[in-house]
Amino acid sequence: MKLKLDITPDLVAAMAAEVKAGEKAVTAAMREAGTGLKTAWRGQITGAGLGRRLANSIRSQTYPKAGESLNAAALVWSKAPVIVGAHDTGPLIRSKNGFWLAIPLPAAGKSLRGGRITPGEWERRRGLRLRFVYRRTGPSLLVAEGRLNTKGQAVVSRSKTGRGKVTAPIFLLVPQVKLPKRLDLARDADRALDSVPGLIVANWLERRTT
Repeated sequence: MKLKLDITPDLVAAMAAEVKAGEKAVTAAMREAGTGLKTAWRGQITGAGLGRRLANSIRSQTYPKAGESLNAAALVWSKAPVIVGAHDTGPLIRSKNGFWLAIPLPAAGKSLRGGRITPGEWERRRGLRLRFVYRRTGPSLLVAEGRLNTKGQAVVSRSKTGRGKVTAPIFLLVPQVKLPKRLDLARDADRALDSVPGLIVANWLERRTT
């Protein structure tokens, strides 16, 4: 007796097509998961009031960059990792030299370089000397003798009579600051990770039926 087995369609071709569908499904799933996580992180940042610019520092990339693979992966990162990481962890910030942290008050104005103005820059720009005022209760101060302009910032007083001259608090001095935790990036990362199996199955079935 002679037996002959014919497989229609061709088994090798069918398996190759299935692998190809799997490669496309996994790659598409990782791309969706990465894009979704990027969107979620950007939403957290803007929702926390940290601004669109910082939110746009979140980027994503799917690997391989070209083609499909069963080993596809997605990377989501920030181009400002120190700032984003600080708001995600809520660290305790201390002065580098072990002294005080100077927190500018409204009368200090803003730095010309962006960010917070320092006592040294303030003195150079305003032409005034800062004076240390120790307080037993509450933060100590750096104050200046001058007048407040229309913006509420301390400037040199030109009055010969001393009219309008005030002692303006310019900086608060504190030994350390606890930055509040304003983000929870791990929460969205876990959700994105949990969504991957379902995304793979959905994309695989879609490619088998189209």
